[in-house]
This record gives sequence, structure tokens and C-alpha cells, in this order.
Amino acid sequence: MRKAITLIAYMIFAIIGISTFKENIGNFAVALGVIGGGIAFALQEVIISVAGWLAITFSSFYKVGDRIKIGAITGDVIDIGILRTTLMECGDWVKSDLYNGRIVRVANSFIFKDPVYNYSGEFPFLWDEIILPIRYGSSVETTRQTLLKIADEIVGEFTESVQTSWKNLYKIYAIEEAQVEPMVTIVATDNWIEFTLRYVVSFKKRRSTKDRLFTRFLEEVAKSNGKLQMASQTSEIVSVAPLSVHLKSES
Repeated sequence: MRKAITLIAYMIFAIIGISTFKENIGNFAVALGVIGGGIAFALQEVIISVAGWLAITFSSFYKVGDRIKIGAITGDVIDIGILRTTLMECGDWVKSDLYNGRIVRVANSFIFKDPVYNYSGEFPFLWDEIILPIRYGSSVETTRQTLLKIADEIVGEFTESVQTSWKNLYKIYAIEEAQVEPMVTIVATDNWIEFTLRYVVSFKKRRSTKDRLFTRFLEEVAKSNGKLQMASQTSEIVSVAPLSVHLKSES
């Protein structure tokens, strides 16, 4: 509302100015053209930022409330001004997608220079994964079914919404059908079997969801009576070969 009132005030001021100087509008236009050339050269970054604001306003780059990444800065959009976009920053020294408390203002001209990553936009979900090392000898099928059961319990609530959002996205863009239900894949390594649980989650719940998944799986491991066992790699130095040093003396 404040921005709309300010914009209307500028338009009224411009109309009054044109009405007042309409008899000398030709001379005024020439003078304005000469002055405008110098201003455009001196304030090209400002002009590009205004053009960026127009592009953001009338396109789907992002809107207030979206989580985006511009360049190396990730955060939630809390304001879109004529010259700058204001973000509540995530990450940096804080792990995962959590706020670090800094408010960052990015020039709107950046949308023409750097990629803009939108975490929400038309599809407000993200695919995420957790990787679990399981000891050889554990039941592969039991592990797989346990992970799928846990995933359905914790992220199953998103499945219907995800399917609806993906279908809407499918109508807009040339993208293929994707599996939105939780999926488990395995890779056999030298030391253990690596289970990867892939799932879809709300873009604002990645950290908390991963915590719940790990917690539930460790609970299942504890009551599995050895059917599920986490693997780890430990190196121990048993002994060190004796070191003998011989010094030659020069006479």
C-alpha cells in the first residue's frame, strides 16, 4: 500500500509538471534529452536496476516470500524495491537452510548478470536425500522397507500436494514426469552397503525433516535385534616402526 501510494504521488506530480510547462514542452524535451544522455551514462547501474525491478514485477523471476539464490547469496525475499531486493539471508556460517540473522540488499541489476535460483516459485518443493552406510550381513530388504516406511510416515503428507504442483508445472514447461514418491537405491562399496533415500519435502522443512528421518531410522536400528546395523570405518595405529637416525661427522 505504501509503495502504491508513493507511485501514484509521483504520477500526479509528473502530470502537474507536464500541464504547467506544456507551452514550452518542446524546449524542455530538448534540454531533457541532453541532460538525460549524461545522466544515463553516469547512472547506468541505477537504470539497469530499475529495468530489473520492472522485469521482476511483470515476470515470474521471484516474489516476496520466495526463497532464492542470486550469485552466492541465498535467502527469503522480504521486500522488492525499485533499486534493490532485500533478503533475509540463509546459510553462510550457519549450516543448512536456516536464517543467520543478516539482511542483505541486492541490486536488481543482478538478475541480468547472474543466475536466479528460485527454491519455491511454481513448485514449492525440493528433492532431498539421506545416505546411510549399512554393514554387510544386514538384511537388504528389511533395510529398504524400513526406510520406505519411515519416509511415508514423515514425508507422506507432502505426496498429494507435490503431485498436484508437479502436474501444474508439467502443463507449463516441457519437462518429463518425475517420481515424487520416496525412493530407495543402494550401492555396494568396499566397506558397506550405501542406502540412499530420496524424497520430496517443503523447501522450508529440509533440516527438520532430515533430523526426523535420521532419528526414526536409528530407533528402528536399536530395536531390530541385529537385522539392521550401521557401518563405520575405524583406523587404529597399533605400533610404529622404530626410527634410527645416523649422523655423520665431518672431520
